[in-house]
Amino acid sequence: MSQIPNLENAPINLTAIRARAQKELETILKNVRGDKCLVIDPKLSGSLSLLLQSSELKKHGAELRHLTAEPIQTERTKVVYLVRAQLDLMKFISSHIQNDTSKGLQKEYYLYFVPRRVVACEKILEEEKVHELLTIGEFPLYMIPLDEDVFSFELDLSQKEYLVDGDATSLWHIAKTIHNMEFSFGAIPNVRAKGKGATRVADILNRMQAEEPVNTSDVGVPEINTLILLDREVDMVTPMCTQLTYEGLLDELLGISNGAVELDASIMGAQQEGKKMKVPLNSSDKLFKEIRDMNFEVVVQVLRQKATSMKQDYTDISTTTQSVSELKDFVKKLNSLPEMTRHINLAQHLSTFTSKPSFLGKLDMEQTLVEAQSYDICFDFIEEMIHKQEPLVNVLRLLILFSITNSGLPKKNFDYLRRELLHSYGFEHIATLNNLEKAGLVRKQDSKSNWLTIKRTLQLVVEDTDTTNPNDISYVFSGYAPLSIRLVQHAIRSGWRGLEEILKLLPGPHSESKKGGFSSIPSYDTLPGSLNSLDKLAADGRRDLVLVVFIGGVTFAEISALRFLSSQEGMAYDIIVGTTNIINGHSLTETFVEKSV
Repeated sequence: MSQIPNLENAPINLTAIRARAQKELETILKNVRGDKCLVIDPKLSGSLSLLLQSSELKKHGAELRHLTAEPIQTERTKVVYLVRAQLDLMKFISSHIQNDTSKGLQKEYYLYFVPRRVVACEKILEEEKVHELLTIGEFPLYMIPLDEDVFSFELDLSQKEYLVDGDATSLWHIAKTIHNMEFSFGAIPNVRAKGKGATRVADILNRMQAEEPVNTSDVGVPEINTLILLDREVDMVTPMCTQLTYEGLLDELLGISNGAVELDASIMGAQQEGKKMKVPLNSSDKLFKEIRDMNFEVVVQVLRQKATSMKQDYTDISTTTQSVSELKDFVKKLNSLPEMTRHINLAQHLSTFTSKPSFLGKLDMEQTLVEAQSYDICFDFIEEMIHKQEPLVNVLRLLILFSITNSGLPKKNFDYLRRELLHSYGFEHIATLNNLEKAGLVRKQDSKSNWLTIKRTLQLVVEDTDTTNPNDISYVFSGYAPLSIRLVQHAIRSGWRGLEEILKLLPGPHSESKKGGFSSIPSYDTLPGSLNSLDKLAADGRRDLVLVVFIGGVTFAEISALRFLSSQEGMAYDIIVGTTNIINGHSLTETFVEKSV
């Protein structure tokens, strides 16, 4: 199965967007005639694996290398660099060229920035005296479809860059991508934003629309009715909780990267000790599509039922005389055996983690933190983790949850935990703690916590959640409804109206705008579950479309919750998710940890 997702069932034409990016990359390679060495920034090579097979790149005479500080070993005289606009990467490229020059090697160098050229990067190339040796261009890759209803801007550090470094480049990038989409799918009439970054994106988008308007007569009725922009900063509670959907748990425990997990081949039943294998995870795998959004404990039951049913069919076929059509049905079922085996192996491997007392203890503590009723128990638990020297990111993840649900920690406790952390993990982590404080994630308490009001008003904790036949999004965390998705639920239903008081308690401003000239387009003021919402299908039978964009990353559990919302009876809209990147609590916390050089 390919790592490149099948996009045929996407609610908008993501296939065309991907095909355009493929064509642009092929044009770059064709323009550099003959054999060449293609040097790719490692982060980018993961993104490109969702766009093109490496065999396609080789067809254009490209030998592939990853960009590192080490000189490139190649016989080829044409070197093409494909990199993100990052200053450290410019140093690598400069040292490569200087190394070749010192050896008297004459080569042609090409540099393509993704997605666009940046003056600061070119300045470094000039300082290093290599700028004039390079032919410079752009590969405008602003987004990558991850699956039929999810695309990524591939901006891994956007949250830290904006909150800690004050760098808003990623916000321009997001607005530019959305504006580019409008030329294909029409100007989006309704825009709702919450959070500092989100409202900035809405403003930049507004400016772009004024400077470079979309011609409505070219595009017709917009395909995307509503854009909801949400800052990760608005809800940092959700990513710090352990996801309990199948796909979310795979990401938490094994790490999904570019639509695949990499693990020991022996886990997947292969007789290859020590060998690693990649397992693609996208909706091309029919069984994965069926179970990815379920709570993990239900997935285990579903796989057991399917295996039992297959076993029964096998018994029937070997003991009774079957008609040709019955045999045909059985063979059809056998075709799904590789998928069954794959997910039984993965689920079995996940169970070795989820059955551990330490895992269950952590889940209990997260629940206690979210309920925010037992301060001392939580404090003692985190203190004990520090003294046991559990992995720093695991400690920080719970500490962030603790700080947010209490609007910070009392000065005495804050100073004490800070001192203990530095004592246990090293004083170099003072920069890490400063980053977290600057981002407002671990801070001193300066006001009474409003978390209990938010939790109660938005019904974030749901007792007796039915994970088998869920009737609420809280099933994705076995009892906690993601705050971010509750906000999306309200924004789709009636905009920010009626939610003003709660929005004021959450970080950052909010905005709402509606463009005129689209009177034929339904608003969602009357939406769910009213029966008249069923009449809101577009003239050609398509359902209306809401684009939800997360600035600072989204978790798989939140995507599952949005799919659940969209699938509910009486909901007349599809949801497509755009995100700076896919995150979990571990990867998001890690971006704030300063690496010691």
